[in-house]
Amino acid sequence: MNINFLKINGFGKIKNKEINLNKNINIIYGKNEQGKTTTLKFLEAMFYGISKNKNGKDISDFERYKPWSGDDFSGKMVYTLENGETFEVYREFNKKNPKIYNENHEDISKSFNIDKNKGNEFFFEQTNVDENTFNSSVLSEQKEIILNSADRRNIIQKISNMVSTGEDNVSYKKTIDKLNKKFIEEVGTDRTVDRPLNKIKEKQEKLNQKLKEIEYNENNKIEISHQKNNIDNEINNLENKNNLLKEIKKIKEKNKFAQEEINIKNNLINENKNKINKKENDIEKNKKENKRINKKLLIIFLILFILNIAIFLLKINLNIKLIILGISLIYFLIKLFLSIKNKNKLNSKEIIKLKNEKNTINKIILDLEDDINNLNKNIEKEEAEQKELILKKYKNIIGENIILEIFKKDLKIIEEEIKDTDEKYNDLKFEKYTLEISEKNINKDIEEKINLEEQLENTKNEEEEIIKLGQSIELAKNILEKSYNKMKNNITPKFTENLLKNTKGVIGEQYKNIIFNEDEGIIVETENGNYVNASLLSVGTIDQLYLALRLAIANEVAKENLPIILDEAFAYYDEERLENILSYLNNNFKENQIIIFTCSNREVNAMNKLRINYNYIEL
Repeated sequence: MNINFLKINGFGKIKNKEINLNKNINIIYGKNEQGKTTTLKFLEAMFYGISKNKNGKDISDFERYKPWSGDDFSGKMVYTLENGETFEVYREFNKKNPKIYNENHEDISKSFNIDKNKGNEFFFEQTNVDENTFNSSVLSEQKEIILNSADRRNIIQKISNMVSTGEDNVSYKKTIDKLNKKFIEEVGTDRTVDRPLNKIKEKQEKLNQKLKEIEYNENNKIEISHQKNNIDNEINNLENKNNLLKEIKKIKEKNKFAQEEINIKNNLINENKNKINKKENDIEKNKKENKRINKKLLIIFLILFILNIAIFLLKINLNIKLIILGISLIYFLIKLFLSIKNKNKLNSKEIIKLKNEKNTINKIILDLEDDINNLNKNIEKEEAEQKELILKKYKNIIGENIILEIFKKDLKIIEEEIKDTDEKYNDLKFEKYTLEISEKNINKDIEEKINLEEQLENTKNEEEEIIKLGQSIELAKNILEKSYNKMKNNITPKFTENLLKNTKGVIGEQYKNIIFNEDEGIIVETENGNYVNASLLSVGTIDQLYLALRLAIANEVAKENLPIILDEAFAYYDEERLENILSYLNNNFKENQIIIFTCSNREVNAMNKLRINYNYIEL
């Protein structure tokens, strides 16, 4: 493959610049800050585009090379493949994808794969070289090599990387270590703690536990519903019983008032009867008093009789005796008259009064008894009617026998039963409320169940992704190991053979063999047969070895013989080494286009001295 033509409309500080290249050696000369690096970056950007990511830099390449003046940020390149096909690529760097034309100037851009991140991959499809491989093989840029052990080890590491993996920035061991670290950090194992896989399993365990609780609660919900139905039945029964008790209580209370009225009337009857009894007792007392008076009169009579006998026995004048006898008789008769008169008078009054009072009282008693009879009849009638209504209302709900038993109970007992049913009713209401709260919480859990199941499904998907990532990492390790073994067993020998050939051409015959050792890296065999670790070589020799390695890789990685692009690659070469490398490149890489960027005339002078033809371009 050869790059034929570059047209830079605007890229960095370069604008309206055209460069024609031949298929052999091209020297692009420019003093420092005159655009060599910019031209080199333009060439790379034409193949792969220009990144807008900083990638650890202060500014991105896109911002660095975008013209400050706002000029046209674009360019064109013409190149020819080994099969003779010529292509033109036009790129506006503000856009991801270029326009690609064949030699008939037909737009064939869509005939190549277009990656959403990388854009059009035309150059990769044509050469099998991606951007990283391009930068690590065919493009060799001169780096600032400071003479210290750290930088020397860095260069040797790059050489070892290229021998073992084909890329200078990829170390097999470091990559394996990174993959292992990535596996631990982003996947984890059964032995790890607080890693993604452990966290997701812990989350799944919590979700499963919560779902088990919800399933248990779902089963409890049926039991709760059954309990609620039983409580509702009990509440309904209590309400019916309570209503029955209250209705019977009203009847009992009404009967109680009527009974109290009956009791009052009975009391009145008793009071009136007591009055009659009292009067009869008073009359009896009068009778006894009369008897006492009669007894008294008899005693007086006897006394007077004895006294008169005694007087007659005395020797007293007869007249006096007759006078005393007459006086006694008169006194006795007067007393007797008065006693009989008072007695007859008292008895007649009392009898009349008694009769009148008894008649009155008897009438009152009869009236009261009639009232009582009427009240009892009304009570019995109303109670019978109410009992019939209540039986009709509650017979099928509570049962006739229970209703009749309640009717037999005293009002106080009924009131106690009402109080008891009220307490049971309130207890059942509270129990039902508690069950409803539990049921409500269960319903919330059941509603949450869908969300939890979705979360669990998401965690399973996450777990699957983590497992897939782990499988991908393991697969990458396996592929890397296989590739490494293949490189070590098949490609590395070819590399080292090619590397030895290039090393002899670049450095000379002072090194008989080059060996790659996994533990020690690059080892070279000196002329005297001693093996020396490459890290112990001089910086200039290491730099030459590094270039030889790139030249060795350039022939292996691509489907095409790609251009070899060297940017100040010979800065640390002395004149002899410079002539050797230029002569070697000219003689051994005739199939490769060679483009040398330089800021000095050393390469031109050496080429002229060696009489090597070249195309000279001055920026």
